Amino acid sequence: MKSITIHKLDADLAEQLEKRARRDGTSLNRTVKSILRTSLGLDRKAIEDHRSDFTDLFGSWSQEDASAFDERTSKVQTVNSSDWER
Repeated sequence: MKSITIHKLDADLAEQLEKRARRDGTSLNRTVKSILRTSLGLDRKAIEDHRSDFTDLFGSWSQEDASAFDERTSKVQTVNSSDWER
């Protein structure tokens, strides 16, 4: 395996890496490798889905609600080219 050294990490970046390592209960080395694999698309399963974190902030519409919304906003879906002329 290849080893690399990263020079001159700024304080904010170093702090965030250390926080992540503590949060995940892993070494700094393992944390950096995990972040690199995920950001490069090599570990798709590690990408977290945070949608469930926000379920208390949104709901869902019934088909009737969605149809009513579409009907009421249909005029804003059409671009009138004369609105863009000078």
